[in-house]
Amino acid sequence: MDSRKDVDRGWPFLAAAYAFVVTMCGTTLPTPLYSLYQREFGFSSFMVTVIFAVYAAGVIVALLLLGRMSDFIGRRPVLLAALALSGLSAVCFLLAGGLPELFTGRTLSGLSAGLATGTATVMVIELAPERRRRAATLLATGANLGGLGVGPLLAGVLAQYAPAPLKVVFVVDLVLVAVAAAVVLALPETVRTRGRPPLRPQRLRVPKEMRATFAAAAMAGFAGFATLGLFTSVSPTFLSEVEGESNLAVAGAVVFSVFAASVAGQALGRRLGPGRSLPGGCAVLVAGMAAIAVSLAIASLALLVLGAVIAGTGQGLSFLAAVRVVTERSPADRRAEVTSALFVLMYLAISIPVIGVGALSLAVGLRSAGLIFTGCVALLAAAALLRLRGISAAASSR
Repeated sequence: MDSRKDVDRGWPFLAAAYAFVVTMCGTTLPTPLYSLYQREFGFSSFMVTVIFAVYAAGVIVALLLLGRMSDFIGRRPVLLAALALSGLSAVCFLLAGGLPELFTGRTLSGLSAGLATGTATVMVIELAPERRRRAATLLATGANLGGLGVGPLLAGVLAQYAPAPLKVVFVVDLVLVAVAAAVVLALPETVRTRGRPPLRPQRLRVPKEMRATFAAAAMAGFAGFATLGLFTSVSPTFLSEVEGESNLAVAGAVVFSVFAASVAGQALGRRLGPGRSLPGGCAVLVAGMAAIAVSLAIASLALLVLGAVIAGTGQGLSFLAAVRVVTERSPADRRAEVTSALFVLMYLAISIPVIGVGALSLAVGLRSAGLIFTGCVALLAAAALLRLRGISAAASSR
């Protein structure tokens, strides 16, 4: 096979994007199903958040220990490993008889996402013809968040309208994973192998001269990812217990709307630039939290969807801008280290606040826990906005 000719044709980067979508889709498939697992195995909403948080722990471990592996052994083997872990995760859920299988499945899913995130992003871009590199960057970002959004939508529709709601979803996922693995095997390799990679945690230090900028970007990113964590963990429970909506397809569609809005927010952010989209994203996120809080207070599904779209747009704006600001202002020889630190904080944001919501729900109820969460996220986003304005004012006065 003439790999250069294949790359020039343009199909390999599209195929790599498909594999990326399938991998990320598998990580959010359980979202609309948690209420079914609660009834089946008899655990609380707090346990749902713990099961979800295990995923983030797997991602962080993979990012810290294995983030550079594809630079040494090649993109294809690492992406195949991510798909294999995704398939094993689906098998755990398919055969689940209790909490051990759910925890194992989520851990494997997190490791899969951690391996795929960097590897697949770079692979999509590297496989694109030179004339399509800009489009490939957009495609890689869209594949990541698009896959995360498609997972709940697919699972919600299948669980609501297909037989065996806790089985069919994962059988379909295994078929998609098998197709993706076959596709990846046919792709050309884009790096020359360099032997065995060092298996030690990456350093996560931020240079002193950019800590103020990093802190503001991290605050904005933390608020946005905490919102994504809430919607991909307990939003179906909110819909059922607070909004009175038990249709799983609707639950999946609500989660999908957050990620679709995030993709749209990132597209808008590319036009606005980080100088406007980072503070703008924080302001939009505050507005989204306000809408979500009101929806919980008056039990309005329409307002919850509106809040999800607004918050997702704000998350997309602030996320893309935070990554760009941190990447552009980091020293060249420490760029990967600083960017990894940002992503670790963002994945902590997916897990820790969500566990807090679960714990609070046991003490004050789910509605009150949701209201407290939206207030905290709004305050964090507002603090990030004020910090960004302070940095901007200090820079303009010099």
